[in-house]
This record gives sequence, C-alpha cells and structure tokens, in this order.
Amino acid sequence: PSRYWKLDPSKVYAPGANAWDTAVHDASEEYKHRMHNLCCDNCHSHVALALNLMRYDNSTSWNMVKLCFFTLLYGKYVSIGGFVKTWLPFVLLLGVIVTVVLTLHLR
Repeated sequence: PSRYWKLDPSKVYAPGANAWDTAVHDASEEYKHRMHNLCCDNCHSHVALALNLMRYDNSTSWNMVKLCFFTLLYGKYVSIGGFVKTWLPFVLLLGVIVTVVLTLHLR
C-alpha cells in the first residue's frame, strides 16, 4: 500500500467491546475463500465488508467505490515514494497520449 486512511475506532457502532477485531476477523475469514479480482472483488471490497460488519460511522453501505473516494479525500501517503508509485504511471500514460495527439494534430 502506498496510501492509508487512519480510521477512528470510536466510530464503530457494532455491539461488543471487541467489535473492531471481530469484524476484521470475520471479513478475513470470508475473504480466505474468495479469488482476488483486480476490478471487482479485491482488498477494497474486503475492507468495505469489515467496515459494514462493524457498522463504521453507523453505516452498512460501505463498498469499494465509497472506500476509494474517502481514501482519496482523507488518506495520507506512506512516503514520497508512495506518492510517486501512485501517480507516476498515470502521468506517463497522460504524457504518451498528449504526445500522440499533438503529433497527429500537427501533421
């Protein structure tokens, strides 16, 4: 991981003193038997399931899109290297596209 969003354990609304640990354990048990899929059923879905089980922020509507959005808004990079790993591929791809478009347009 190159980015993280530090969550507040006091926002767990599930009953029990160990609700956080129980939700993380139960989500991990569920995902032990699933095939990792880059686009649909991935680590973001795993975390969303744990957040739903613990009713984080009194919500059971966590999904990978919502989680990615909030991580983009509230997340912090692990390091400068994490920032570079996140954005360098996008910047390079954008550079290639702009170069191709300008080359074809200026012909």
